[in-house]
Amino acid sequence: TLYYFIRLCLEKILLQCILQSRTLSGADAINALRPFYFAVHPDFFGQHPKEREVNENSLKRLNGYLENLQKPGFRSFKPTQLTFYVREREPNSSNVQESFSASGFRAVSFTLHTRDLLSTVLDILNSCSLSTEHVQSLSVNSQPGKEAKSTVNRPIKWDKTYYSFTGFKDPEEELEQAQRVETTLISWLDDNEASAVKKLKKSLPLRKELERLKLELSHQLQLSDIRWQRSWGIAHRCSQLHSLGRLVQQRPEVLKNVKGRTVVFTDRSGMSAAGHIMLGTMDVHHHWTKVFERLPIYYKLQKRLLLLEDRISQLLGGIQVIYIEELQPLLTLEEYYETLDSFYNKLHDSRLPFHPRSLRGLQMILESDRYAPSLHEFGHFTVPTVCDPATLQWFIFAKAQEARENLKRKEEMLITEKELIDTSTEKFSLDRLYKEPSVSSAQMIDCCKRLLEESLPYLQGMHLCISHFYSVLQDGDLCIPWNWK
Repeated sequence: TLYYFIRLCLEKILLQCILQSRTLSGADAINALRPFYFAVHPDFFGQHPKEREVNENSLKRLNGYLENLQKPGFRSFKPTQLTFYVREREPNSSNVQESFSASGFRAVSFTLHTRDLLSTVLDILNSCSLSTEHVQSLSVNSQPGKEAKSTVNRPIKWDKTYYSFTGFKDPEEELEQAQRVETTLISWLDDNEASAVKKLKKSLPLRKELERLKLELSHQLQLSDIRWQRSWGIAHRCSQLHSLGRLVQQRPEVLKNVKGRTVVFTDRSGMSAAGHIMLGTMDVHHHWTKVFERLPIYYKLQKRLLLLEDRISQLLGGIQVIYIEELQPLLTLEEYYETLDSFYNKLHDSRLPFHPRSLRGLQMILESDRYAPSLHEFGHFTVPTVCDPATLQWFIFAKAQEARENLKRKEEMLITEKELIDTSTEKFSLDRLYKEPSVSSAQMIDCCKRLLEESLPYLQGMHLCISHFYSVLQDGDLCIPWNWK
C-alpha cells in the first residue's frame, strides 16, 4: 500500500508539472514569436530571392508543426529540421522595429522535437539567439527562469531511480533519443510516399490544364515564355493564366507589343531588369493594362540601359556587365537603370587606368547590398555599387585569371549537371527532376551522383525537387535536401 500511495502522489505531482508546461495558448505562442517572425519574414528578403524562398518554405513547415501541437489528443510527432535566414541585429539598438540592419543575415538550422508550445517557442527563440525574457510576461503558469535555454522545461528534475521505480518514461531520455534519430531519405520516403502520390494524382487534371493554358496563350500572343517568380501552387497558376486570357479577350489591342517577350507572374507589375514583362499577382486588369500600354516606353529605356552597360564595360577594360535572374534580386527596369547610372558616374569620375579590352571575356554583376567585391564559383565578379574604385581595380586584376578558369569550369559543370539530371530522371522514371534556385550546381551534382547509387522504386512517376529540407508540396512534389543522408 505504501508503494501505491507514493506512486499516486508522484503521478499527481508529475501530471501537474506537465499540465503547467502546456498552458501556453496558440495566441500566446504567436505573440511570443513576434521577434522571430520579424527577423525571418520573407517580406524583408525582397532583395534576396533565394533566402526568401527558404524562409517561406520553412515557415510553412513550422506553422504545420505548431498547428499539430494544438490539436486535441496530439501525441506522436517527428523531429522537424528547419533552416531560416535571420536578419542581423544592430548591436546598439533597443527598438525592435529598428534593431535589424540591412547589412546582412545569417543562416540558422535547428530541429524541433518538443511536445508542447512553450518548449517549442523557447527552442525557436534560443536557436536564433533572440531574447526569451518577454515569454515570462505572458499568462503562463510555468516560469522558465534560468532554465529557459533548456529544451526540457520542468519545475522538478527527477532522479533516474524514480523512472526505474515507477516505470514512467524519462522525458530527458526520450528527448535524447529524438535528437539521435536522424531522418534518412529511405525512411522519409517510406513515411511520405503515399501522401505525395495522393496529392500528385489529385493535381494531374490541373497540371494538364496549366500546360494547355500556357501553350495557348504563348501561341496567341507569340510569347517567348511564361514564368512564375515564386513556387505558387498549380491552381493558383491556372487562375493567373485564366485572368490573363480574359484580358486578351477584353483588350486585345493593348497586347500588340508583347511579341517575342517573356511574361513573369510576380509580386509587382512593370518590366524587369532582364527585360521581362512583370504582372503582379495582386494587381487587377487595370494595372496590367497600364504595363502593356507602357511597353514602347520600356523598350526605349531598355536601349538606354544597354548603352549604359556598354559604357561601364569600356571603363573597366571590356568586362561585360550582366544581370542574372537566378542570383540577383528581381529589380524593375527603372531601378536597375538608376543603379547602373550611379555606378557609371562613380567610375567616370574616378578615371581608373584600365587598359582597353584587357578584361574582355570576363563578366560582372552589380549588387547594392554588399560592401566588398567577390568572385562567384561561376566566374563572374559580384561588384557592390558602393565599392571604392581603387579597391575594385586591385581585386579584378588579382582575380582575373581565377575568374577565367571559373568561367571554363562553369560550362563543364552545367553540362555535367544536365547529364546527371537526365540520367537520374530516366533511372528512377521520374516525371520531373528540378532544383530550387538556392541550390547550387555543385550541390545538385553531388546530390544526383549519390542518388544514382541508390535503388528508389518510390520515385517512379513523381516530381522530385532538390531543396534544403524534406517536404511534400501541396501538388504532390517531393522535396528532399541536396545533402540527404
